[in-house]
Amino acid sequence: MTGNDAGAIAAPTSLYDRLIGDLDAAGARYRVLEHAPEGRTDLVSALRGNDVAQAAKCLVVMVKIGKKQTRHVLAVVPGDARLDLQAVKELLGGTYAAFAAKDKAEELAGSVSGTVLPFSYDPRLELVVDPSLLEQPELYFNAARLDRSLALATEDYVRVAEPRVAGIVTSS
Repeated sequence: MTGNDAGAIAAPTSLYDRLIGDLDAAGARYRVLEHAPEGRTDLVSALRGNDVAQAAKCLVVMVKIGKKQTRHVLAVVPGDARLDLQAVKELLGGTYAAFAAKDKAEELAGSVSGTVLPFSYDPRLELVVDPSLLEQPELYFNAARLDRSLALATEDYVRVAEPRVAGIVTSS
């Protein structure tokens, strides 16, 4: 079978490969950074040589809307900031918000903790980014792998990811 055959099934690709393909297709400006395996924002920022404020920290939040509906948010904040769960709850008109269970977060994100992308490839996961992160000229994040990160031009991130932008970090 050749690549031109009608009905050919594409080989499954990793989330990393999908991201790179999407960024390339969009003409995004990015650099790939290889480093020792690390998923903690402060430690991986030191390995990459970026300020922690430039790191896109990605957290999956579960929000209850009344008693019967649950929504999930991929909250993306600067690496040196704390997520304000109350702000996420209010943004969605929820009655309760908490960090999602690790297995649910990894299922929705498509990758393991410490490698969650600041992009949502699951329609059940709403992407929300704090505006303070978008003040940086370039964002750094693990690229669905513990040993590889991307440095991505912020304006290209916004254009490709199309996040909802809302204040979701604590002011204290």
